Amino acid sequence: MQVEFALQRDRQNMGRRYVEVFRCKKQDYYNAVAGEINYEGIYDDDYQGSPPPSRSKRFSDKEQMDYTEILKMRGLPFLVTKSQIIDFFKDYKLIEGRVHIACRPDGKATGEAYVEFVSPDEAKRAMFKDKMTIGSRYVELFPSTPDEARRAESRSRQ
Repeated sequence: MQVEFALQRDRQNMGRRYVEVFRCKKQDYYNAVAGEINYEGIYDDDYQGSPPPSRSKRFSDKEQMDYTEILKMRGLPFLVTKSQIIDFFKDYKLIEGRVHIACRPDGKATGEAYVEFVSPDEAKRAMFKDKMTIGSRYVELFPSTPDEARRAESRSRQ
């Protein structure tokens, strides 16, 4: 019952921050906890799982999907512009007309955007920008689907 209650909080704000809530498997939770423990340089002797995945492995495991040419950006400044996103990916080949900043129904930015690259390989290369910053905000990158990007396009800033 508590899980269902928590899932109702998906896509709401906690203070000024937008929060997403996801279902996950226990093993995913343990891997995440182990990754944070490993990150701090401390190991829990009771943890019997494998070490956290490397950066390149995270890309394929993150959403457990095939490579796609679309990346979801999360954690963007609310006033980010398309030109700032294009500049963020200046070393990669993206399709400029396929950059969409997601907005809520009231027109305010959600802090997310969807960017389409010329190929899945180019999107994979662009994942190296994961956790880099735009302004003072660090940006997370995730593989996305055409359906998710289309939904964001329908509610994006023009």
